[in-house]
Amino acid sequence: MAEGTAEAPLENGGGGDSGAGALERGVAPIKPQYLTTKEQFHQFLEAKGQEKPCRETEVGDSAGNDLAEPEAKRIRLEDGQTEDGQTEEAAEPREQPQTQKRARGQNKGRPHESAAKCFFGDRCRFLHDVRRYLETKPADLGPRCVLFQTFGRCPYGVTCRFAGAHLGPEGQNLVQEELAARGAQPPPVRNGLDKALQQQLRKREVLFERAEQALRRFSQGQPPGPTPAAAVPEGTAAEGAPRQGNCGAQQVPTGLGTSTPPSSPVRTCGPLTDEDVVRLRPCEKKRLDIRGKLYLAPLTTCGNLPFRRICKRFGADVTCGEMAVCTNLLQGQMSEWALLKRHQCEDVFGVQLEGAFPDTMTKCAELLSRTVEVDFVDINVGCPIDLVYKKGGGCALMNRSTKFQQIVRGMNQVLDVPLTVKIRTGVQERVNLAHRLLPELRDWGVALVTLHGRSREQRYTKLADWQYIEECVKAASPMPLFGNGDILSFEDANRAMQTGVAGIMIARGALLKPWLFTEIKEQRHWDISSSERLDILRDFTNYGLEHWGSDTQGVEKTRRFLLEWLSFLCRYVPVGLLERLPQRINERPPYYLGRDYLETLMASQKAADWIRISEMLLGPVPPNFVFLPKHKANAYK
Repeated sequence: MAEGTAEAPLENGGGGDSGAGALERGVAPIKPQYLTTKEQFHQFLEAKGQEKPCRETEVGDSAGNDLAEPEAKRIRLEDGQTEDGQTEEAAEPREQPQTQKRARGQNKGRPHESAAKCFFGDRCRFLHDVRRYLETKPADLGPRCVLFQTFGRCPYGVTCRFAGAHLGPEGQNLVQEELAARGAQPPPVRNGLDKALQQQLRKREVLFERAEQALRRFSQGQPPGPTPAAAVPEGTAAEGAPRQGNCGAQQVPTGLGTSTPPSSPVRTCGPLTDEDVVRLRPCEKKRLDIRGKLYLAPLTTCGNLPFRRICKRFGADVTCGEMAVCTNLLQGQMSEWALLKRHQCEDVFGVQLEGAFPDTMTKCAELLSRTVEVDFVDINVGCPIDLVYKKGGGCALMNRSTKFQQIVRGMNQVLDVPLTVKIRTGVQERVNLAHRLLPELRDWGVALVTLHGRSREQRYTKLADWQYIEECVKAASPMPLFGNGDILSFEDANRAMQTGVAGIMIARGALLKPWLFTEIKEQRHWDISSSERLDILRDFTNYGLEHWGSDTQGVEKTRRFLLEWLSFLCRYVPVGLLERLPQRINERPPYYLGRDYLETLMASQKAADWIRISEMLLGPVPPNFVFLPKHKANAYK
């Protein structure tokens, strides 16, 4: 790394005519000795990349074997293979006449296999010999398994891509008795989807009595209001998805469950309390008091659980899950429910819902109030993408005041936690709507509103309008209003707080530098080194392997999310290289050579260099690996 520090200013000498001159508007002001040209930048990385191996993990494939996950789990036994490698059955046409109609449903007539012999015999597509599987398995991606070192046991066994750290001579999965004796184990998954509830959702057997009652009031032209507890029977969650506690059986009516009659016994957990049968009045709801706290925005794709753990470590006070589509949640889609998962370090946590109609949003709110553990529920009224907007969701709700009111009132009626809303200034660039909506949201019962100081049409092509946010603070009073937009330094945060907002939400600033929360709380600029930044990325990959798994699927999912994050991290300019502090979020970094090779590599905007960084942490990528960022920002137009 030290070699790059000495050579960076020297290589810049020849490129001064294009880089060291007066920088154009919208370009980050970097000291002239670090500026370079695009050609010299990439030549430097290629030359240093050939000198230094980019992998820090020990990858033991000296013979140059294919390092991708082979078809080891799916290859057929070699017995009976033809010369071209196919089995005799595979060489023949696979079309076989269907003698009987296949039974519909899951696992109908499934054969029961014995542990000694596979029912499918030679036709089985899986390997049953552990030693043979390990011979065909590619080399490990590294010498240490994070799960084994942290918890004393890796649940992925032989399929782990770091299995050499915890496999015995016969392929058995080793256990560290000391860690196991201390009770070290992965934290329990919170807000997961219960299998029984998933089946009920797919079969549409879940009843939403409170939501249906609120919707009936809408159809009669009446806003939903408080109703007597006897009129709205409250019970437990769906059978098979009870609340946490000691299980027991109680004779209680079902509020969110199957079509079981109210008199039938429903399995509940713990003693029957007033909360099970008595509705909370609106004034008795839990208050959301987060004034002055730093709020990490719900970030699609990048705001995953491992990233939120990184931000919590650097000082984020409030976190929120990624935007979840209410219709997908009501259908029991596992991928959508995964967005609701909560880590134990997230002490103030909420989920964000997107939807366009009162029925689905109200039912989804009732479902979540019974099945997940959150501190608040947020409505997304700020999403600008066409896929959401054209269906009437996101920003489109700002122009659909009747539907918007029904959604807010209906959700507020069925939720036992505070309801918040995230909006933009408006849809069109010069037609602001937020100042008219805020008093109505306050009257509808919203606990807190976050205002992004941009319109839908504007996207990120101009700066956020904090002067308008200051006007909206007065219109929303006494309801707390959080401001959002263009916060990348503690100076930006201080100016935002001077507008009178109750707090600030940080979105892209956290993606560019997650240590921004520390800078704001300590009121300083942190000239973080490249090795410290790499340690942050290493922690992210460790959290990702813990969350998504250390097998091939988990490793590649971790890699994908790491690369998505690197597509934002490359826009950060180190403090020591800037002529003027602080860096502005709309300033494009020019080509520059950092103080060492790693700092220069992290400044590259090429996906190939991001992949090279991922290989330093997760080993080589599979063959024919291609990465295209999901988010292509237009902030520098």
